[in-house]
Amino acid sequence: MSFKAAAVQMCSGVDPVKNAAAMARLVREAAGQGATYVQTPEMTGMLQRDRAAARAVLADEAHDIIVKTGSELARELGIHMHVGSTAIALADGKIANRGFLFGPDGKIFNRYDKIHMFDVDLDNGESWRESAAYTAGSEARVLSLPFAEMGFAICYDVRFPALFRAQAVAGAEVMTVPAAFTKQTGEAHWEILLRARAIENGVFVIAAAQAGRHEDGRETFGHSMIIDPWGTVLASAGATGEAVIVAEIDPSAVKAAHDKIPNLRNGREFSVEKIAGAIAGGVAA
Repeated sequence: MSFKAAAVQMCSGVDPVKNAAAMARLVREAAGQGATYVQTPEMTGMLQRDRAAARAVLADEAHDIIVKTGSELARELGIHMHVGSTAIALADGKIANRGFLFGPDGKIFNRYDKIHMFDVDLDNGESWRESAAYTAGSEARVLSLPFAEMGFAICYDVRFPALFRAQAVAGAEVMTVPAAFTKQTGEAHWEILLRARAIENGVFVIAAAQAGRHEDGRETFGHSMIIDPWGTVLASAGATGEAVIVAEIDPSAVKAAHDKIPNLRNGREFSVEKIAGAIAGGVAA
């Protein structure tokens, strides 16, 4: 069963209420174009580098405005509504970078907490320590939906191919990668990573992104994308500003890709041996 999917590109600010309103406007636009699955970016609810200011407006899942709005939109529009992620306050004082998939009845079908924390120092002087504030997830899931088997990832997870391979082996036909990629890393790797994950697993990849200069001073790469199992970009957005991109997803294309390149079936277990050093142009025995 083919379906129409949308990726909503945003430029979220520091106010969750304003971001919820922007999300609602863009999701309604996507549904108006016929999308029955709509994905928003990582940190839909707020991008705020000042941790004290962020904590002052964070809510737990039961009281979060993005969760509430996502549920209402799914029910109002009769769609599968995927909040790519938002910051959720946890009981232990830390935060979850958590994605939600709502069914057409408004109920939560799936939660996914970002597994891999973005702890990096970039050449341009940017330094990020996501693990200082966020609790990493530990569970990957493949969700059976009426129209496809869906796997989940968030942003930095895209650099860990084992996560995608495990979900593809478990039957995922569509992989989701909502993100807030930095401008520097996005220019270098965003498209090639997304296309690689699609090609090596023979799956669709849907990636809604944050885009442009944000209120907290950071700059994200944008270029939201929908990619087919052969690595073809079906739809993409620009570098800055809001956008809605839509593409037809036909899960039968996944089987066709696997029949052409059956690497999921052809994978083999193997061991890795580390060799101590070379001897006279040869290898130590």
